[in-house]
Amino acid sequence: MMDVRRKLAVALDVPDLDRAEQLAKEVAPWFGIAKVGLELYSAAGPEAIARMRALDLEVFADIKLHDIPTTVGRAARVLGRQGVRYLNFHAAGGTEMLRAGVEGLAEGARDGGHEHAIPIAVTVLTSDPETGAFDERLARAIESGCGGVVCSVDEIERVHTARSDLVTIVPGVRFADGPRHDQARVGTPEGVAEAGGNVLVVGRAVTRADDPRAAAERVSDAVTHALSGS
Repeated sequence: MMDVRRKLAVALDVPDLDRAEQLAKEVAPWFGIAKVGLELYSAAGPEAIARMRALDLEVFADIKLHDIPTTVGRAARVLGRQGVRYLNFHAAGGTEMLRAGVEGLAEGARDGGHEHAIPIAVTVLTSDPETGAFDERLARAIESGCGGVVCSVDEIERVHTARSDLVTIVPGVRFADGPRHDQARVGTPEGVAEAGGNVLVVGRAVTRADDPRAAAERVSDAVTHALSGS
């Protein structure tokens, strides 16, 4: 159960920190990672990360940094000090920018006395059906020293073939009987787990469910069964 819990990230895409904290507490028995994205970070800033860490959750800072290398490196250093476990950068920004982010994140985590933080490159958003840039962006992620990538279920095998130790963070996780929302490339919890996804990011399928706890348990059970082969 604990291994599955560390593979599941709840996307707290809400503008209110108290609501985000409530959702995180509800699903914490099954989800061990809190995804703090632009909406929540814009509303609450570093306090959002601090509160999730206080719940003993790892934090995926889904900030998607994309700027000149100096700015990205400095921002990554700040976020590393805050104790994030994962921080992502747009691979479209180029190898130099990614490398600055990798270095800044490592320095920040070290300065803050936190365990190793993992820099993640965003390849192609799962809301985008056009994936022609994927291979080039994956190569940039590897060259710059990123520890993982954001990709869809369709690219997991390609990532792990290119480098087996890269962490694959997979958004667009939906139940087979649920809506796709604005995602173009989606996968079910069991499908992503069977394909080798390392971290499954689940948002509205859980957070907007009538019963988030029941939905979270459903996701966890599906992944558990997929990984156990039962």
